[in-house]
Amino acid sequence: MTTKFFHSHEPLTLESNEVLKSFTLAYQTYGEYRGDNAILVCHALSGDAHAAFEIEGKKGWWHEAIGPHKMIDTEKFFVICSNVLGSCKGSTGPGSIDPLTQKKFDKTFPVITIADMVNAQEKLIRHLNIESLHAVIGGSMGGMQVLQWGILYPDKMKRCICIASAAQLNAQALAFGAIGRFAILSHDQVSQGLSLARMVGHVTYLSEKAMNQKFGRKLQHDKEYQYDVKPEFQIESYLQYQGEKFTKQFEADAYVYLSKAMSYFDLAKKYGSLEQAFENIRAKFLILSISSDWIYPEPYSKEIAKTMMRLNKDVSYACIPSDYGHDSFLIDIPAFEPLVKPFLQP
Repeated sequence: MTTKFFHSHEPLTLESNEVLKSFTLAYQTYGEYRGDNAILVCHALSGDAHAAFEIEGKKGWWHEAIGPHKMIDTEKFFVICSNVLGSCKGSTGPGSIDPLTQKKFDKTFPVITIADMVNAQEKLIRHLNIESLHAVIGGSMGGMQVLQWGILYPDKMKRCICIASAAQLNAQALAFGAIGRFAILSHDQVSQGLSLARMVGHVTYLSEKAMNQKFGRKLQHDKEYQYDVKPEFQIESYLQYQGEKFTKQFEADAYVYLSKAMSYFDLAKKYGSLEQAFENIRAKFLILSISSDWIYPEPYSKEIAKTMMRLNKDVSYACIPSDYGHDSFLIDIPAFEPLVKPFLQP
């Protein structure tokens, strides 16, 4: 269960018409491949290839969901998770070395899209000699990849599970993404900008109920207000901690590029309408939203499901009751398992 690297020397033409002459994807696999049991797991913005099991004392980001007899059962399925193109967790991105200059790409790295990520993943799947995936599953930005997989490669998978996602960001989600990018691009000290971007992002991942239950208006150290501008509330200290921790785990340029890729994602604009986007999909779909998710609210998942229904596609939809907000799909696995586990059965 160590991280492996797929080095592609086949040119990848991006949606911007820029060409990557070569690229690398970091990936991990779990379970045994038996010809028809491969599941591709797609991660969210800050995720990586390490989705499951504990490696060197660190659990995978979906550790509770993937493993023997878990929601995604590695006794039955061969699970693949690759770090997306544009990230900084082993795959080619703005922090990688440009083979032409032998220097970091930085902001000369071409702007990428969700479709570019999926096209790179498809090359990895071919490299692994997998003709057809049993399923593609992902939440948030991972859910966008799932939708794009179903559209671009309709014969490459049998099932798709799109969780807490949308066919395009609404204006509010676009705004929060823009604030994060502004914070990074306008700070001389990039780490401070990235820390602020993470703080803003982290607020959007939580629900009002979860934040009130966990923090409320509690003070961090003192029993009374100190009438000082320094941070005093627990929520302030928590966000500061999350922001500072993130700067040690992620690169600012990668955050900007992946955030912009999410902003560009708009299936109706790209294909003329959602009906035209989904007209050729063949996979069986499960669309899941979260009751307390206010950044990817229920109506956007419903719109995807209803559009597929109008096209007589094989699609199921449910809104998962959970108080943990957008992050529910990462931390409230028991709420998802009763729907996801049977859907994955052959």
